[in-house]
Amino acid sequence: MTSGVLPAQALRQLIAQGALSAQPAIRGDQIQPASLDLRLGPVAYRVRASFLAGNGRTVQDRLDEFTMHKVNLGEGAVLEKNCVYLIPLAEHLALPPGVTAVANAKSSSGRLDLLTRTITDGGTEFDRIPEGYHGPLYAEVCPRSFSVLVREGQRLNQIRFRQGQAVLSDTELAALHATDPLVSGEAVISEGLGFSVDLKPAEGTLVGYRAKPHTGVVDLDRIGHYPAADFWEELHATDGRIILDPGAFYILVSREAVTIPPDYAAEMAPYLAMVGEFRVHYAGFFDPGFGHAAAGGAGSRGVLEVRCHEAPFVLEHGQIVGRLVYERMSERPETLYGAGIASNYQGQGLKLAKQFRTT
Repeated sequence: MTSGVLPAQALRQLIAQGALSAQPAIRGDQIQPASLDLRLGPVAYRVRASFLAGNGRTVQDRLDEFTMHKVNLGEGAVLEKNCVYLIPLAEHLALPPGVTAVANAKSSSGRLDLLTRTITDGGTEFDRIPEGYHGPLYAEVCPRSFSVLVREGQRLNQIRFRQGQAVLSDTELAALHATDPLVSGEAVISEGLGFSVDLKPAEGTLVGYRAKPHTGVVDLDRIGHYPAADFWEELHATDGRIILDPGAFYILVSREAVTIPPDYAAEMAPYLAMVGEFRVHYAGFFDPGFGHAAAGGAGSRGVLEVRCHEAPFVLEHGQIVGRLVYERMSERPETLYGAGIASNYQGQGLKLAKQFRTT
């Protein structure tokens, strides 16, 4: 098998071989161009604190230590803001030699400020799964801004598989950009493709949204249902800067429109901590075809999920806030992001999670 991120057709092969299994069986619409959506199981465990299983320990061992009570998700249940839950997932892995996996929150989870991470038996870090892992998967979920109503079978996180080393070096990234432009404007390449924040919109003064601190519950199944004004405060700027409040959560947008060519995938990665007292939440895999002409795109801007830390911080237009790490696909996916599949964010600009409506 060629090294690289495994596309949809290779994921189907893993399913056929039993390396990827689930109860109930994996559905075709879980398979994305370069990842697999993971589904919540029927119960959630309210735990005292976030944890990792650790070497030689199972997640079940640690659940026995930390569980406060159990919640039935079969008919839906509310996960309370700032509480930590551990949810067994429907999917199970039996990774073959040479194949590793990495998980990440889905875009809609990130935009709701749902801290969603994957843990495994014997795991010593979040979201990273070594070759040869045989065992269950669990999602740790901590709603940070809004309490949410979730149900069995919903998909808060996703998993990507790779064979060998596939990350592009800066030299390779620059060469790719020269032949198939990855970003509008000048490319800032340093351990990936840098992107900056847009605080001088082409029209109007709306630059983002800040989550309100005291709101109702968000039912994840209600698409386009909630008036944005009930949950979000609009942020306007006329001088190209805003001041981030400690502990607050923001939805902003990148200045650059980015593209992911069909033979590549990308992942949003944290930028260096030295840039300031904030973190750009890195929910999200970027699939092959995102923003690309081959998939009907003309560049798509990245939505930035930003949380400020200990001190107020001035964020200014054009400031570098994150980076995209590009990887090769082991082969081109049969279907690209946005091309004939239900892709919510192709061609996006500043956009809230799909549960909200702004008009």
